[in-house]
Amino acid sequence: MSTDAIVLLKDDHKQILSTFKEFEEAGPNAYKTKGKLVEKMIELLTVHTYIENEVMYPQVRAALPELEDDVLESYEEHHVADVLVMELSMMKPEDERFDAKTMVLIENVRHHIEEEEDEWFPKVREGLGRNELQRMGAEMLEAQKTAPRRPSQPSALKKTIDAVIS
Repeated sequence: MSTDAIVLLKDDHKQILSTFKEFEEAGPNAYKTKGKLVEKMIELLTVHTYIENEVMYPQVRAALPELEDDVLESYEEHHVADVLVMELSMMKPEDERFDAKTMVLIENVRHHIEEEEDEWFPKVREGLGRNELQRMGAEMLEAQKTAPRRPSQPSALKKTIDAVIS
């Protein structure tokens, strides 16, 4: 398995997008299925945003100051996702706004993934190079082991609060 940071993040993106597609294909009254899929989304997104916020973004920001605006925008996009994930974690699939809130999350995250993969990742790959991306990826894999899985876990709450007050 590659430890290239961008390859790891793209693998996460594939899993996340696949879960989104399953949600969209579930029937309107598939409450149990949708509930399980949103639980999976919450875990995938909580872990993913954690490793990006804790490892990738700070290191890219330090090494490639010309990407500062991109990193700050990514933090804000994560913040929006964090708020939606927190709200969804407290809802039931039968709730009137559950599907609508999930679709807003999906649309926001899809936009974020497209920007990262089409615009940001190529700049990062060019600016950092293979060895640095391998080192960063190994660090991300380590961070993944202790990353929060639910938005209510203290390290996830800290990430959300930091996004609000930073």
